[in-house]
Amino acid sequence: MLLPIPNLKDYGLSARHGFLPNELPLARLPDPYYTGWETISANLSSLILSRRLRELIQVLPVLDTRGLEHDAEWRRAYSLLCFMTHGYIWAGESPADRVPPQLSIPLVTISQRLEIVPVATYAAVCLWNFKPLFMNEDIDNMENLASLNTFTGSMDESWFYLVSVAIEARGAPILDLGLTAMEAARRNDSALVTNCLCAFAERLTDLTSLLQRMHESCDPSVFYNRIRPFLAGSKNMGEAGLPHGVIYEDDSGVEKYRQYSGGSNAQSSLIQFFDIVLGIKHLPTGQSASANEATAKRNNFIQDMRRYMPARHAQFLDDCENVANIRSYVQSNADDEKLCLAYDACLAMLSAFRDKHIAIVTRYIINPSREVRARSRSPEVPRGRNNIAVASRKGDGKSQKGTGGTALIPFLKQARDETGAPAIAEWTRRFMKHQVRTSGQSDMFASKADEATSSNTDEIPVRGLAQTWTMEDEMGGICQF
Repeated sequence: MLLPIPNLKDYGLSARHGFLPNELPLARLPDPYYTGWETISANLSSLILSRRLRELIQVLPVLDTRGLEHDAEWRRAYSLLCFMTHGYIWAGESPADRVPPQLSIPLVTISQRLEIVPVATYAAVCLWNFKPLFMNEDIDNMENLASLNTFTGSMDESWFYLVSVAIEARGAPILDLGLTAMEAARRNDSALVTNCLCAFAERLTDLTSLLQRMHESCDPSVFYNRIRPFLAGSKNMGEAGLPHGVIYEDDSGVEKYRQYSGGSNAQSSLIQFFDIVLGIKHLPTGQSASANEATAKRNNFIQDMRRYMPARHAQFLDDCENVANIRSYVQSNADDEKLCLAYDACLAMLSAFRDKHIAIVTRYIINPSREVRARSRSPEVPRGRNNIAVASRKGDGKSQKGTGGTALIPFLKQARDETGAPAIAEWTRRFMKHQVRTSGQSDMFASKADEATSSNTDEIPVRGLAQTWTMEDEMGGICQF
């Protein structure tokens, strides 16, 4: 008996908002009992700059979470506490490896209620951290969005989060398109599957256009040196000052270090949904895409990132995997030219989206990391704070984990290449491979210098947005666990 096609409402999702909440995030908790949290969050950037955040948090009372009622309040509290926690950890000259009970006790309780890990996830900084400027305008419009909380108070940080929010909003209709296509494939309704895939491809083109807007108001140097350190987690952060992770104090007398990945776009359920619908299989970095799929290891990094998603979002992805049938349906109808062309168009558009992602990662992470290493060789450069942005100054290349600054790029390129692997038409596969070889030549982000970066940076150890970039990691190639 076939499993039912998932219903968006059963997971708190909708074709209008996708993985964004149907109810807009709260700009403030209504109960004045939580004024302390709201006041610190509203002044977070100033408290970080003045180095007074930690002392102010330490004199807070431990607030009870029983005053939180609706889901929107729980999500607001989670986001507030995640920002305060990461600010507390990374705001000093050296990171704090203990989160005080004023933060840890309510954060752990709220995380358990929301079924998500107690760390600044993609949900905390993007999905549940925005507001529209005008209620009568769409939230997929960048000019109608603002972030509720930031670490730095900068436009760059807000823009970085809001590009993802706009992509989530613009991509929301793809959820219904994908599910409708699966149902149509079961009924052998080739025309409807084709129409859904055509709309899917067109929407992916819109998302690529949104992604390209990252450079408009987010400076790479500001992102790498000021924003990214606060998004770091506690896994493999030894060189950044957290060799064991972080202790979440709970007054129980039992202390245990926890290690979590930090915020990352890899935690976007929308991106994983694209792959599920189209039947794209991702293998551990370095494993050939031509390997026998029946025996190939799954990319466990991608699966692990689902732990950092809201639980119902992750369950939705799991349930969709169990009924995904588009790839097999198209392969069994290879003589249907319109169907195959629509499917291949989706693969091509998703591959183009990943090309832009590679260019942005090069500009925002790889290139700034080279500049950090170059400056660190000068005796005039002060030591500065100990965090993820300056960790690469320490030691030599042999003492660093991972394989260097280019490690992230092989993972992303393999993911991009795997996107084109299921293409039906031989000419489509040749065309997409040709694009891969020449990608970047006309890209506004990728210059000749960027290409050099991607081919000659083995000596540069780089810490990723959430973890250690490495292609040696069998768990997926992005983060070393």
